[in-house]
Amino acid sequence: MELAFLQPLYESEGPVVSVHLDTTRSSHDADKQIELRWRSARRTLAEQGADEETLAALDEVVGGVAEVPGPQGEALFAAGGEVLGAFTLAEPPAADSARVLPVPDPLGLAVDRDHQLPHVVVAVDREGGDVYAYPAAAHEASYRRTFNGSTLHITRVKAGREAQKSYHRRSVQVWSENTEQAADGVREAAADVDAAVVLVAGDPKAIGLLREHLADRPPTGKVVYVEGGRSDSSARESLRESADEAIREAMTASHREVLERLEAETAGGRALQGIPAVQQALSEGRVETLLLSADRADDPDLYASRTDPQILGTDPAELGDASSLFTAPAGTLLLRAAVLSGANFTELLPPATATDGVAALLRY
Repeated sequence: MELAFLQPLYESEGPVVSVHLDTTRSSHDADKQIELRWRSARRTLAEQGADEETLAALDEVVGGVAEVPGPQGEALFAAGGEVLGAFTLAEPPAADSARVLPVPDPLGLAVDRDHQLPHVVVAVDREGGDVYAYPAAAHEASYRRTFNGSTLHITRVKAGREAQKSYHRRSVQVWSENTEQAADGVREAAADVDAAVVLVAGDPKAIGLLREHLADRPPTGKVVYVEGGRSDSSARESLRESADEAIREAMTASHREVLERLEAETAGGRALQGIPAVQQALSEGRVETLLLSADRADDPDLYASRTDPQILGTDPAELGDASSLFTAPAGTLLLRAAVLSGANFTELLPPATATDGVAALLRY
């Protein structure tokens, strides 16, 4: 996963407030629960030295997205009385966190974003189809189209034998025309978001026709057939559940590929494990992809430089200008170095492990 979206968080001199909060809206008193969680986080931040101006700025944006029901979270970053970034999380954090550090601590956000895939959802039936394209981690579709085609004589009717044949031919023709339009929409939507996966559900006959139309010119991304449809609320709910599960499976498969590459390239000397080796590779600009486990409870502190984010170490005497140095947890600083050196990120997803919960794929 690319990390460029995190770069604006590092433009402040700090200290920076970082908050990861559960903003789930599945209960009738969700607003009250969110208020209480923020109040607790606010106290924690004040105890760590956050200034009132910065906390007041966060007061104005905290609360999640009211229009999105069910599980969600948010990641907020602020410094010097200004909000640096506010992000909706697809899943609530395992635990609320509120930290004041010399630099942002966006690992929870990076992990959440790493679990998301750009995707297309398609529901087709005899009358047409609905096509929605979602960029990674987006709650709203960036592309949506409905293809209803023609419903004239689409229902097969009881009549004389010749009439039946004629109506049946017309029905099949309309089904094919409708799904051909939907196929064009699927290709356009998948290209719009550079889809990793295209999820297709609906009427089995319409799905079969859509499959035929997509065969000659497949869309961007892997096509996966799932349960559900567009006919009623029950079918749409089934589609949502099966789509979520398919995306989780696709995400896991994508991570598995990276981990298999890590294993192979470690043996070939093109990958590293452990904080010392990875921090050295980051300082040399050699890291293509940083891998971190989400649990950083045992992280040691490292020294870092405000003037050169790639310089990390345990001995301040080796890092140059002492006036520019500060300390922060290793995972936070490794992620900062990756963001500002143009490296990518992948969570070290359990059950995979690495020394110190840190690994890197190298550019050279």
